[in-house]
Amino acid sequence: MTVNLDQLRRCHVAVDLGAARTRVFVKGAGLVVDEPSVAAVNTRTGALIAVGQFAERMTGRTPPYIRVVRPVSGGTVVDIDMAQRMLRGLIGEKLRRNLRRKPRLRAAACTPHEADPLAQRAAVETLVGLGARRVELVDTLIAAAVGCRLPVELPEATMIMVCGAATTQVAVLSLGSIVTAERIPVGGEAIDHAIVQHLRHHHELVLPSQSVRPLQLALSGNGLTPYGPQTTEIHGRDVATGLARSVYVDTAAVRDAIHTPLTAVLDGIGKVLRDCPPDLVADLADRGIMMVGGSALLPGLDQMLRDATGMPVTIAERPDVSAILGLGAMLEGQVQPLVLNPLAG
Repeated sequence: MTVNLDQLRRCHVAVDLGAARTRVFVKGAGLVVDEPSVAAVNTRTGALIAVGQFAERMTGRTPPYIRVVRPVSGGTVVDIDMAQRMLRGLIGEKLRRNLRRKPRLRAAACTPHEADPLAQRAAVETLVGLGARRVELVDTLIAAAVGCRLPVELPEATMIMVCGAATTQVAVLSLGSIVTAERIPVGGEAIDHAIVQHLRHHHELVLPSQSVRPLQLALSGNGLTPYGPQTTEIHGRDVATGLARSVYVDTAAVRDAIHTPLTAVLDGIGKVLRDCPPDLVADLADRGIMMVGGSALLPGLDQMLRDATGMPVTIAERPDVSAILGLGAMLEGQVQPLVLNPLAG
């Protein structure tokens, strides 16, 4: 996917429609929306009840006639109409009025690496439905690399790993272009699922989604205390009786449980390195891997990558918003022309 910086500088708004969160950047105003990609709908009337954070809090707590939906999966819009309605609710009436004043509104959007034409068309139609006359698509890997200030314009290798909710994308970049990349269908949601399954099979406990995060934070320890294994109290529902119950979970055992889905990520990194020219791999021995994306903050993931690859691993300063900030930098002309040279690659 080639990127034309001149066209991007003419855009007024940038959107990153992620499976977990939706972010909107407006030229001159910065990041104005950073909310969960969730909407709640009344199935009886079709009315939109809530979007973003409030809708996410309703998950699992609604009566039967209220449905909580996620119109984006794996960085791809799967429900265009609902995605448009969600975006309208997230942006707000005041900002929509300001954008409508622009006679020829231009928008830019992040898309996953090697997104198929249908996925690209869905992203375009989502923004066209909001009033955009022209939509520019930018590879998430390039946007994220620019957002965390990697020197992608140099004739040296830089490796980036975008850890999303549904997918993980790994790439080696040089001279403003992607040399080799891999998209792995494993993300933060797969890790959450592994934790839930571990507790169900070993503790006969059904875990609410809100309880996964505290357990993830407990994984940042080394698994041992002066008195023995480190444990964390988790509240859930007993599988047999359906009653509320609390158990103490060994965090070392949970760390072993999430290793299985992360093995696919390690295989993807290995494939990228095998497909990369030897000279660029030599550069990576010193530069290492830059981690971005919301799931990059999972405790212990960076250390696991260091142990498995023997390479330095760094988490970006603001990993969750690197892609949208990189897209915003392109809109505001903060990227050198050599970067993303359409003639490269």
